[in-house]
Amino acid sequence: MSIVERLVLELGPWIWWIVGLLLLGLEVLAPGTFFLWFGLAAIIVGTLAIVVDIPWQLALVLFGVLSVASMIAGRMVMSRKGNEGGDPNLNRRADRLIGREFTLAAPISNGEGTVRIDDTVWRVSGPDCPAGSRIAIAGVDGATLVAAPVPPRT
Repeated sequence: MSIVERLVLELGPWIWWIVGLLLLGLEVLAPGTFFLWFGLAAIIVGTLAIVVDIPWQLALVLFGVLSVASMIAGRMVMSRKGNEGGDPNLNRRADRLIGREFTLAAPISNGEGTVRIDDTVWRVSGPDCPAGSRIAIAGVDGATLVAAPVPPRT
């Protein structure tokens, strides 16, 4: 009898808990919610095997069925959560400004100028406009905001 067979026989149902915890540990090292479902299935089989004496063949089939069922249930839950999403412009500050309107503190001359937005001074390119003009941010070119004049409101 090999060492593995002897170990499985001596540990009995506790081997499922060990396998489950190893799979959960593997999930921590290689995240992606893949090993999580197998680990949970192994722990459930281990708990059931401790409470009820089941043959190893049935435990193995039960592990397979629970793994597939938990993976399908987990994918359904994750797909619902995935639709909530975060801010797509989280790390692109300039893109967050597109469509917003601001007042020029300094004029745009020769196609270049600056605008103060909150606590930051941004470079702006666009048609020449005097200081105090309203501009709308139409786009971003690198670190420069592309401005379009906003017609005065009547």
